[in-house]
Amino acid sequence: MSEKKHMRTAVDFRLYLITDRKKVKKRNVLSAVKKALAGGVRAIQLREKDMDTRDLLKLAYKMRELTSKYNAKLFINDRFDIALAVSADGVHLTQNSMPVDVVRNTVGKEFLIGVSTHSLKEAGAAEKGGADFITFGPVYRTRSKVKYGSPVGLDMLGKVCSKTKIPVFALGGVKMNRIKSVTEAGAYGVSMISEIFKADNIKKRSEKLISKLDEYSDL
Repeated sequence: MSEKKHMRTAVDFRLYLITDRKKVKKRNVLSAVKKALAGGVRAIQLREKDMDTRDLLKLAYKMRELTSKYNAKLFINDRFDIALAVSADGVHLTQNSMPVDVVRNTVGKEFLIGVSTHSLKEAGAAEKGGADFITFGPVYRTRSKVKYGSPVGLDMLGKVCSKTKIPVFALGGVKMNRIKSVTEAGAYGVSMISEIFKADNIKKRSEKLISKLDEYSDL
């Protein structure tokens, strides 16, 4: 893996867990996240797009308290106002969010910014705008990412990784048995939802995933 991936030391995690309370068994997202944190996950993106502002803010405060106990980073999807309100570590922007450079100029250098990308052009724009890292995908076919079109595939993932100097997290259909393939393509880490939240034992699944990432990375 290229040494350039160590340029942004603040991105000190390889497994990036994205929340979706609808995919959690028993629907208790805080409890599920706590189990993932106990299993070693150190970066959580709170992504509950259908929640109204007050409910999302309330959940964000609770998530901030929980992640702080485990010394884990918390990112808020899209809503950098909420991210600032709860003292999150960063915000994760989509292609429909405010431009990366505008957010960067607003929040300064200490605030981490992740960006969802689906093409080489979007990846380049995110890096140029001041993103600290990007997610790229969907790498594989997955029901939740159908709206983004056909999977980008490993070849395009590899191309994006080789063309960018910030960490790239493979997203979309990435399972335990695909970690080796995406890391060999150049991915710094992986972003997951169902692979963790749908597990019968979230803590053990998280531990195994992190072990796999350690095995195939040079961190």
